[in-house]
Amino acid sequence: MKILVTGHRGYIGPHLVKLLQTAGHQVTGVDIGYFEGCNWEPLPAADREIHADFRSLTERDLEGFDCVCHLAAISNDPMGDLDEKLTYDTNRDGSIELARRAKSAGVPRYIFSGSCSVYGKGETLDLDESAKFNPVSAYAVSKVETERQVSPLADKNFSPAFLRNATAYGYSPNLRIDLVANNLLACAIARGDIRIMSDGTPWRPLVHCHDIARAFVLFAEAPREKIHNQAVNIGANKQNYQVRDVGDAVARLVPDAKIVYTGETGPDPRNYRVKFDKLYTLFPEFRLKYDLQTGLEELLGKYREHKFNLKDFEGDQYVRLRSLKKKLPAK
Repeated sequence: MKILVTGHRGYIGPHLVKLLQTAGHQVTGVDIGYFEGCNWEPLPAADREIHADFRSLTERDLEGFDCVCHLAAISNDPMGDLDEKLTYDTNRDGSIELARRAKSAGVPRYIFSGSCSVYGKGETLDLDESAKFNPVSAYAVSKVETERQVSPLADKNFSPAFLRNATAYGYSPNLRIDLVANNLLACAIARGDIRIMSDGTPWRPLVHCHDIARAFVLFAEAPREKIHNQAVNIGANKQNYQVRDVGDAVARLVPDAKIVYTGETGPDPRNYRVKFDKLYTLFPEFRLKYDLQTGLEELLGKYREHKFNLKDFEGDQYVRLRSLKKKLPAK
């Protein structure tokens, strides 16, 4: 298949490009380059590279593709809060318009990188895809509104699917340390302590970034009737953790680092434990490659290989918010 991947030079994109190419697909990547130079290892090249904002793609640009894998976004809550207009323009309006143009261009499949953050302040635990949306950030609202407006575009010729990814973590050639598991492990290595800025009680589902990429390949290749206009949580029931559990897992790997609860952020309104039964009902053969233990072990090995230190931890390279601030025009 000919597959377009937006945001292919981000955190998940390098895994997806490599997996798609290994599976025999022809990959075109589109990336604006906000995080160019943030990688700590070489990024795999798409078969064709387009350095552009995905919002500039025309119907003509999209003609001939079998699938769009749409990863590009202003990618977490702090970044979304930095410039809410940019978040809505990109994550919501841009994603909806890309779907419309893809449909008009005859692209049969559109796979959207959503988020379990749409559940936000979960009213109950063990939330499945029918649970009420309760977003608490511009980022999460943008994901909710994209789903709501792209879903009605579905018809016999256009098949969208919405991957509600659990919180990503783990090794990528384009490292991020502004994700909870990656951050706590980086803190342990760089500072010698494990600083948890809340009380550690909020629930988060976690999924390795490589497993998110594997899910995209799964949905790109699946029979249409399995994924047509479906929203599916991406993760595993056993991979729901309270933040303090993640801290404990890091402490087991770096026993000299002590856990410190700073409480500086106050109560965290984001608290959601999620069910992933639908994914495994649709795809009984699919299993995550990583759990938190193996994912952290791999990442720890990479931190040590790259001699990750306090300068890296406090610098801009691996923190998307700091990098983005340097790229956006001053207000």
